[in-house]
This record gives sequence, structure tokens and C-alpha cells, in this order.
Amino acid sequence: MLDYVDLEADLGEEERLIRDTARRFVDEQVRPDIGDHFLDGTFPTDLIPEMGELGFYGSNLDGYGLPNVSERAYGLLMQELEAGDSGVRSMASVQGALVMYPIHRFGTEGQKERWLPELATGAAVGCFGLTEPEHGSDPSSMATRATRDGDGYRLTGSKTWITNAPIADVAVVWARDRSDPDDPVRGFLVETERDGVRTPKIDEKLSLRASITGEISLSDAWVPAENVLDVTGMKGPLSCLTQARYGIAWGAVGAARDCFETAREYATEREQFGKPIGGFQLQQEKLAELATRVTTGQLLAHRLADLKERGELRPQQVSMAKRNNVRMAREGSRVAREILGGNGITADYPPMRHLANMETVYTYEGTHDIHSLILGEDLTGLSAFE
Repeated sequence: MLDYVDLEADLGEEERLIRDTARRFVDEQVRPDIGDHFLDGTFPTDLIPEMGELGFYGSNLDGYGLPNVSERAYGLLMQELEAGDSGVRSMASVQGALVMYPIHRFGTEGQKERWLPELATGAAVGCFGLTEPEHGSDPSSMATRATRDGDGYRLTGSKTWITNAPIADVAVVWARDRSDPDDPVRGFLVETERDGVRTPKIDEKLSLRASITGEISLSDAWVPAENVLDVTGMKGPLSCLTQARYGIAWGAVGAARDCFETAREYATEREQFGKPIGGFQLQQEKLAELATRVTTGQLLAHRLADLKERGELRPQQVSMAKRNNVRMAREGSRVAREILGGNGITADYPPMRHLANMETVYTYEGTHDIHSLILGEDLTGLSAFE
């Protein structure tokens, strides 16, 4: 696999083991059928418990039987999973970074003991409810509300574009607490089987098709006070997004690398005009540029791992990596498809599938434009949001 500046030569034993385990899992369990799942618009749900058995959920968290691997090992895991498909990485990313992480960081001991072991094994599936039909890039304007009712809360509102929602057992829902005069944002653990909770599926997607996406509809749904996370304000959901975006920055590199490897192999085997097309200058220029951009994305991801391991990683740095690496994968997958010619538009080859997926990854967890403004504010001290 492409590692042009030998970054992986410095990996530790644990990191190599996790990389190789994930790579083997993708080769044996994901690649053979993922094209069919993409065409059918289905997720391979049979892989959910196997991914749990391999420790792919919340692997960088500690306690409660969790692996507590290094941040680089976690990044390598996300990289290898997205080399298979963005839908597979999204499943692990949402489960770990957006559901298990907030429970692990903001949950009570009872909440942790109740959910973390089951989520870790895949016995339970979680989803993360922040985005609303009218509030995407501006989540702090959310309309979903919670009102005190006895020893619990009544939740009303709607969340959309929620990965895993139709198959989730629990949803981490963010809502405004209307019972508090300050109207703070709070996090609630909402079991999807509760009265007043619906999680309909969103069909007919043209991107991220091998992923289950839905809505969370809350109609006067009651949850006990013991289900409230111990955090108030937007720092709760935004801290979760930082964890997920870190994984995306790594995952996008995996998708781009997969596109490069596919294009390189094809270019050395496909013959036109009496020789492999990889022998022509135009194709070599494309491969050289793609390899350089993938390598640059790898360097950025590995540096983020160092900072995160030391506790020095800032959300703005994650924004830079998410912004750069996803754009790189989006553009690189198009070039790889181009090298494959007409064969590149079939499901037999991954670049077109990665290209379609990257349109979603380019948008979710903060659009490219939003991350540009986050960086702009950090660089100038001037906010473009106000």
C-alpha cells in the first residue's frame, strides 16, 4: 500500500496489529460484497457483531472492557475501514466517536455500565441526533426541545440525516431544555423503543448508499432524568464532532489510497497502443499527483495523532485535516476513475463508489465551507458567523 515517505516504518507493534487486522477484515469481509450493497442501498448488518468482536467500536476509549489503543492506532483503523467503504467507517465512527464517546466522557456510572459494553460488542447500536431539517450548519439554533415532566423529560422535535437511526437501540439526542430559564443544550440517551420515538429510513440516496441513514422523530417522548448526560451547552455535541472528524481525516486517506492503488494496478495492466497506459506521460502525471496528495494527507493525519496523544490537539487543527483530506479524496477519486476509463463507472471498481461517497463526507460533520470559516476565524481572530 502507498506509504511513500515510510510513515508506517515507525508504527508500534499494537498499531501494526490493528492496521493488519482491519485490512484483512476489509479484504475478506467487505470488498467481496460492498459493490452489491452500494447498488442495493443496504448496509452489511451481519458485519456489526464481527466488528464488535474485533474491537472496532470505541477502541481508543478506556475501561469497561474497551481496548484503549493509541490515537494513531485508532486513526489507522478508520483509514483501513474507509478503504473498504465510507459506510463501514461511518458505522464504526458513529458508534465509537458519537455515541460511546459522549457516554464515556459525560455519562454517569450507571449509563456507562448500561451501554458501553453492549455498544462495544455490537450487541447494541447507537446513533447521534444533532442535525435537524432546518438546522444543519447552525446546530445551536436547534428546535428540538425538552421539558421537565415529573422525574423525567418530554422530548419533541426532529433530527435528520442520522447514520444508523433505523437500526439503533439508543440515540444520543441533543435538545434545548425549556424548563431551564437559560435554555441550555442538554444530551439525552433515548431508547428508540420508547413511545413517541420513530426512526424512519431515508431511501433513494445517491451517495453513501452502503450505509443506513434515517431520521429521529420525537413526539412528546418521555425519558427519565437518569438518561440525561452530565454536560450543558454546545461543548457537548461539538466535542463529539471533534472526535468523529479526527477519524474522518484518517478515513478519507484510506479511500483516496484505495483509489490510487486501483488506478496504479489498472494502469500497469491495461494496454493501449501497444503498451500499458501507465507508460504514457499523461497517466504518470495523474498518478504522481494523486500519490503526492495522498502522502500529504497521511502526513497531516499522523501529525494530528501525535498532538491528540499529547492532549494538545485543537478542534481547528482537526478542521484543517478534515477539510484538506476529504477534498483530496473527493478530487483524487475522480482522477482515479478517469484513469480507469469506461470501466471506472462500474461497481466492479471502487473509485466511482468512493467518489459518490465523498460527496456525503464532504458535507457531513461540518461542510467544507464551514471548516473554511472555522480556520478563517482561527487565523484572523474575526468570526464570519456573526
